[in-house]
Amino acid sequence: MKLLLLVCKGTELLELSAFIDVFGWDRHDNDGDIEIVTCGFTRTVECCFSVPVTVSVLIDDVAVDDYAALALPGGFEDYRYYVDAFDEKLLALVRDFDSRGKPIASVCVGALPLAKSGVLQGRRATTYQLMGGTRFEQLKELGAIGVRDSVVVAGNVITSAGPSTAAEVAFELLGMLRTKADASIVREMMGF
Repeated sequence: MKLLLLVCKGTELLELSAFIDVFGWDRHDNDGDIEIVTCGFTRTVECCFSVPVTVSVLIDDVAVDDYAALALPGGFEDYRYYVDAFDEKLLALVRDFDSRGKPIASVCVGALPLAKSGVLQGRRATTYQLMGGTRFEQLKELGAIGVRDSVVVAGNVITSAGPSTAAEVAFELLGMLRTKADASIVREMMGF
């Protein structure tokens, strides 16, 4: 089984690494079979704080049928996150995963491309709420029903309120793809 992990320009590193760690621990210490495949618009993506990340596959080469789920960390506008996150190729990919009922997990402002794609229309969701609440208001303007919780699960979609929720989102997604018991085992092994 494969999880597609999108890496946009300006991706928040803590949010990216949470998926890699949680699913890595599951694979290494809990007999998990979920492989993370990183994906971007270019082979090397400049994430936040100008840290380069090399991805495994380009967005143009993704076949949705090859993946069980999609994960989308948030990122920094100052590092051009929305250039990739709001690109029609990414939005179409999100719609394709959703139309097949596959799990989609986002962290922080990763919910905004989900909303812009239309998959959060009329669904409960959350996003970054600090610094004046601008992003939370944007989420609602894009058609989501804004909920001021740290993590919101609405059917196959997970959204969250900030970088501090990244591990929780990864555990929630692991529970969807394997079992809640597996997610609990990994949570305990990692000391959460």
